[in-house]
Amino acid sequence: MNSSNISSTSGTSSTSGTSDSVSSRPRGRALVLGGGGSAGNAWLIGVIAGLCDVGLDVADADLLVGTSAGATAAAQIAMASPAELLAAVDAEDWPAAGEAGPGRSRLTTIRPPSNHMEVMTQVIAAADDPADMRRGIGAAALERDAANGGSAPNRWRDTVAARLPAQRWPRQRLMITAIDADTGEPVVFTRESGVELVDAVAASTSNGFGGPPYRIGERRYLDGGYRRNENADLATGCDRVLVLSPLGGRTLHPHEWGMQLSAQVEELRDAGSTVETILPDDASLEAFGGNMMDLSTRPPAARAGYEQGRRTGKELDGFWLGTD
Repeated sequence: MNSSNISSTSGTSSTSGTSDSVSSRPRGRALVLGGGGSAGNAWLIGVIAGLCDVGLDVADADLLVGTSAGATAAAQIAMASPAELLAAVDAEDWPAAGEAGPGRSRLTTIRPPSNHMEVMTQVIAAADDPADMRRGIGAAALERDAANGGSAPNRWRDTVAARLPAQRWPRQRLMITAIDADTGEPVVFTRESGVELVDAVAASTSNGFGGPPYRIGERRYLDGGYRRNENADLATGCDRVLVLSPLGGRTLHPHEWGMQLSAQVEELRDAGSTVETILPDDASLEAFGGNMMDLSTRPPAARAGYEQGRRTGKELDGFWLGTD
């Protein structure tokens, strides 16, 4: 990660998804929002609000690409102002990790991480390539679901719906990523997919270990971060691409697989896009703490993101407006 935390460089689908071919995407500007848990979602909103506050409204991009926590943020900024979203996060009052607050138990304060990272590490070590890894993750999540009875009600939809300002797909071009749990195939949901927005976001935010894979019709889906954490390559064909990565562009996968953000940026650059990335600065990383799923980190993460957005907005002005 460089000192300024800004760097400059000049799938397939299943039954319910849409093709991610370049011809289906607009030119112009794309905003790509990566995954990163509860803290990452709040940081994304904060950065976008900070940029907007200094005159850079990146939420007006021609294309929004959202993955996991970034899928929620992308849907949110498409339907509400960044200032409103930031105020809502700042007003949240969650107990710190391990504490119980008024009306909240420890279990509702943090979604249990289960053995997600251990399973991920094992599956990656055994996989030959990303496709093999996705199939392995899907099989592990389905096995866990079956061991838990396979019929537990999935309340995740209600949780996701409560986070969205509206339930309709926006007019803006919006891509929400997921993978098919049964086949491991990447999926890209858009308003043409015939899937409700809340279901697309719920699928993209379902890691399969804190809860069951998310069912839409006869298919079951998992977190879009299993394709790539940022999925910035889906913006291929856009002239200018801004990527916000709460996880700092890191990956657990072997670098030769090309899953890391730097590989995605290189692909975009080779296709003719100019790319900027914003990664968490030191203050933001401190706000995240040691558990990005800890809901109590959301207000400080959002505030840190807001300050970072304000500081970096002027540096991005020419890039976003096309005056460089």
